[in-house]
Amino acid sequence: MDILKYSQEIQKTAFEILENSKLIQLWEAIGAEVYMVGSAKTGLLIHKDIDIHVYTEKVSVSDSFSVMAKLAERMNLTEIQYKNGLETEEECIEWHALFEDKNKDCWKLDLIHIRKGSMYDGVVEKVTDTIAGKLTPELRKTILQIKYDMPKNALIPGIEVYHAVFTGNVKTYEELLQWRKTNPLTNSLGWMP
Repeated sequence: MDILKYSQEIQKTAFEILENSKLIQLWEAIGAEVYMVGSAKTGLLIHKDIDIHVYTEKVSVSDSFSVMAKLAERMNLTEIQYKNGLETEEECIEWHALFEDKNKDCWKLDLIHIRKGSMYDGVVEKVTDTIAGKLTPELRKTILQIKYDMPKNALIPGIEVYHAVFTGNVKTYEELLQWRKTNPLTNSLGWMP
């Protein structure tokens, strides 16, 4: 299988989903700035997972719910999880949703609604941009293959894969498992390639 072509097909579908759902426009209608982060932004998408950060001056629970309600009308959302972290240092609302695309394939949407100027404002975006800027064709292929070879029930975040490949020269999923034992990524928001 051509892992690069496979990833590009998933990437194309992710962008079609964003366009057809009008997700960005729905958030912008309440004054939010919207940023794609993670694998979809870096072009390292293997699993059907879209990560979005939205920023507003003030995070309103009612505004956040209103956008998600509109999104639920536009997408085939099958499950939604809400987590209020406004009173934490993260100052955000987390939305985690499962939905089906037009082919009935299951996707995951992680959408974080964050207060502008908070402690983590722009942190993930900077890490995402740095990873994208340092990818070589060889690194891209290695990361995609590791992610593809990872069992679906393995709960290893993409950032740990990137850390292992960039820092530890890890080449396979098996090497990743060994690397994690002696090189845990204890602060994923503090690591930069």
